Amino acid sequence: MNILYDEAVDGVLPDVDKKALLLALQTQVPDLKILHEPEELKPYECDGLSAYRTTPMLVVLPHHLEQVQTVLRLCHEHKVPVVARGAGTGLSGGALPLEKGLLLVMARFNNILHIDAAARTARVQPGVRNLAISQAAAPYGLYYAPDPSSQIACSIGGNVAENAGGVHCLKYGLTVHNVLQVEILTVDGEHLTLGSQALDSPGLDLLALFTGSEGMLGVITEVTVKLLPKPQTAKVLLAAFDSVEKAGRAVGDIIAAGIIPGGLEMMDNLAIRAAEDFIHAGYPVDAEAILLCELDGVEADVHDDCERVRQVLELAGATEVRQAQDEAERVRFWAGRKNAFPAVGRLSPDYYCMDGTIPRRELPGVLQAIAALSAEYDLRVANVFHAGDGNMHPLILFDANQPGELDRAEALGGKILELCVKVGGSITGEHGVGREKINQMCAQFNSDELTLFHAVKAAFDPGGLLNPGKNIPTLHRCAEFGAMHVHMGQLPFPELERF
Repeated sequence: MNILYDEAVDGVLPDVDKKALLLALQTQVPDLKILHEPEELKPYECDGLSAYRTTPMLVVLPHHLEQVQTVLRLCHEHKVPVVARGAGTGLSGGALPLEKGLLLVMARFNNILHIDAAARTARVQPGVRNLAISQAAAPYGLYYAPDPSSQIACSIGGNVAENAGGVHCLKYGLTVHNVLQVEILTVDGEHLTLGSQALDSPGLDLLALFTGSEGMLGVITEVTVKLLPKPQTAKVLLAAFDSVEKAGRAVGDIIAAGIIPGGLEMMDNLAIRAAEDFIHAGYPVDAEAILLCELDGVEADVHDDCERVRQVLELAGATEVRQAQDEAERVRFWAGRKNAFPAVGRLSPDYYCMDGTIPRRELPGVLQAIAALSAEYDLRVANVFHAGDGNMHPLILFDANQPGELDRAEALGGKILELCVKVGGSITGEHGVGREKINQMCAQFNSDELTLFHAVKAAFDPGGLLNPGKNIPTLHRCAEFGAMHVHMGQLPFPELERF
């Protein structure tokens, strides 16, 4: 499926002279790796959301800062849009290239520059893999806490761009809570430092603004992250339930008891069976849902918390509560969860991964509603997600080779995201908006709010050349979306003309 930039609703892009830009790049950056032949461009036509594809006009792979600065300066002079890309594991089409734009691949910026064990920080380039930071810090008894499921492959630059989370974000926070400083280049190549090596910095918190901005405000060239000491011990409880609603209620009960687990994950029966068949983690395949609850810290405290959580789970209706007996079993329990996405991928030719957040109290009702929508659209849905912070990841199974199934999957996904907004949640928790959820932004925010977002982007990127057509919809797009979708009897943005 080709998802091209739609100038009718996303705004008209400037005319691009490919030959002039290519000549300028070859002349002014002679050692720059440039891809421009069709067969070279093909591998870069999508990110992790492979249903959306566009062939970029040019791809460049710089390996030092001056090259990136020159590329940005030349694109700015030639009015060529730029999409930055890290490892390409994103799941919202955030790094989807433009047919009339340049794809700036930062994968070669993959050096860990410094580990400061005393300050508990790591200074790294944006192409460094998430897991590589923890591996480099391990000899010092330290690690980097945010751990998205793709941590073996995803890059820290992409994590900052999307404000990634992971299974342990309930206790240790998202990327924004674990980054001290970023070095960026603006659209015209100017160097900026946001944040500081200290715990705080004066003025507006531009670092927080930039984190999660999806490549729309600047290009990341360096990141300084916090490192944490490895917990003295970590224990995992696996609880089985005979209904997803009971499991959903148990999540709120644990938090209400004053316990903040290191991780609190939920999987329904479809995901359980897929993961067990793939990983052999020891999951009870007859359970309708399981919770994985990890408690970490000092040995005595963890022991007491495990007993308290066990009591809460049993009172919540768990049919079985099992504690990992050793480190190997704990790792297996988590391996099943971490590999749930590829495991579910074995059940169907394709799946569509959603990423909405909801208040924890709404989990039982939303899970019931998703089951009803699954039946309505005649598409199976596997639920596997970060239950502790209400970050849902419904996996919609479909076959793109069957006419209409991708459209049905997208429609079902849109309904799920709008349901999240309706109950007080958000259309994204960690995957970002990208191209995938841009229409649902119209359901999340009103026209005044979107206008403010555009003003913030314009302050960094007046010409709108950085990752256009992503994250923030134009009001014309929302008017078009509203013309097709009536919400509770009212059209969004009634002040805008439809035609």
